[in-house]
Amino acid sequence: MDEAQRFLLKMQLQRVGQAEQQIEQLDRCIAERLEPYRAEMPLLMQIPGVDWVGAAVLVAEMGLDMKVFLSVHHLAAWAGVCPASNEGAGKRRSVGVRHGNKHLRTALYEAAMAGSRTKGSYFRDKYHRLKARRGAKRAALAIAHKILVAAYHMLTRRVDYHELGERRTAKNLRRRLEQLGYHVTMVPKRPSDNTADAADQAALPGAPIFVAAAETAAAEDDRAPRRAAERC
Repeated sequence: MDEAQRFLLKMQLQRVGQAEQQIEQLDRCIAERLEPYRAEMPLLMQIPGVDWVGAAVLVAEMGLDMKVFLSVHHLAAWAGVCPASNEGAGKRRSVGVRHGNKHLRTALYEAAMAGSRTKGSYFRDKYHRLKARRGAKRAALAIAHKILVAAYHMLTRRVDYHELGERRTAKNLRRRLEQLGYHVTMVPKRPSDNTADAADQAALPGAPIFVAAAETAAAEDDRAPRRAAERC
């Protein structure tokens, strides 16, 4: 590295240092402006995926008085995290999302992506189920909508965030198995249970396991006459 390259590198390092100092100044200024909202910031940060920056954007863009919105649906439309409607003559056409508050929508989208990577959260399970059917972008938008709804109710009622987590996932799986014709009984897994199979052993301690019993004997009896008729 010659003298000219060292000089240019020194200038670049000075620019990085100046940018970091300016960021620190902005953070201090934002923290001072958020001082009146000390109680609401930790409340919003309980939502999976919402960090300090996300909570600051929610407070700055929405405010704390949710009475200005007629309902949570109006808030979602204003924020731009709900799909637009284009329906007429009994036909429903596919359209994009509404044009809303771009700053709030961006913060919600980033929070949704972070929440989809939070282990043990309901947002993660919901994101992957929607992603398989609707795609990654629509799934992230749906999670952003859920985060906004949660923030609305938390600010309106002044309550903590209630994590649905794996219990909600277990109920959904149970409902899907029952729709397939199974009788499902949910029992807590015991650490000393050595008779569990490999799938149960890979589950987290304390997580619910499923015991599914199907009427296989009756199904075989129903198939027997059909097989006999086919052979004839």
